[in-house]
Amino acid sequence: MNDQRPLCADNVAVVIPALNEELRIRQVVEGVLQYFPHVIVVDDGSSDRTTDCIADLPVTVLRHRQRMGKGQALRSGFAEANRRGLRGVLTLDGDGQHVAADLPRLLASANRHPACIIIGARLRKRASQPLYRRLANEFGDWGIAWGTHYQVADSQSGQRFYPAEVIALREISAEGFVFEAQVVISAARQLGTRCVSVPIESRYRCADSDEPFRPSHFKPLRDLYNITSHIVLLALRHGHIWRVYRSIRANPPVIDSTDAAG
Repeated sequence: MNDQRPLCADNVAVVIPALNEELRIRQVVEGVLQYFPHVIVVDDGSSDRTTDCIADLPVTVLRHRQRMGKGQALRSGFAEANRRGLRGVLTLDGDGQHVAADLPRLLASANRHPACIIIGARLRKRASQPLYRRLANEFGDWGIAWGTHYQVADSQSGQRFYPAEVIALREISAEGFVFEAQVVISAARQLGTRCVSVPIESRYRCADSDEPFRPSHFKPLRDLYNITSHIVLLALRHGHIWRVYRSIRANPPVIDSTDAAG
């Protein structure tokens, strides 16, 4: 029997994949703990003090002995949330780019859109986003659409909500940043899952700010090539190119801009 209770802080986990995040990880985790008690940090073989920085905080730390990639870090976090019987997972990166205060807004949207993947879409103050990142995101959105057969706003954002049915999917054959794209595609094809985007702000290293951010692990040319080539092969194997194109055109992005406090 499906659990009909609303999603809340007590029945979801927040999974934070982390690789060499000693600069911001404590601030990120403390911010999340203000809203959610179930926090799972997956240290993907860091060579710095990432785990030491949060050793005294009430969180679960899963550590990979060597770097295995973001995909495996998310798998480890998903498996732990499944083991606990939780009803879904919120994710955000450990570098401080995302704001923990947006997580309750994603969860509220998940209650308004049951069984959907909710994406924290970096649609606010887009001008502050580096041009190359903005173009890369738009290119990524185009590629994801060919895998899902519908359009997604900011498909590359790492701040998301995944329902329990999605994190329980097995044999998602993708690694690194491609994993996040493949989860969305696999959920669409196997479960009929749709994505809903919630506008959020995202913080970047700015010339007029001394707020510290480490360089992003996401390399637009390399990672978008990997994501796009992966999706193109899926699309070619699937076939029905004209039918898929018409489906994409008929299904624009779903954006939930409802204020959770309203």
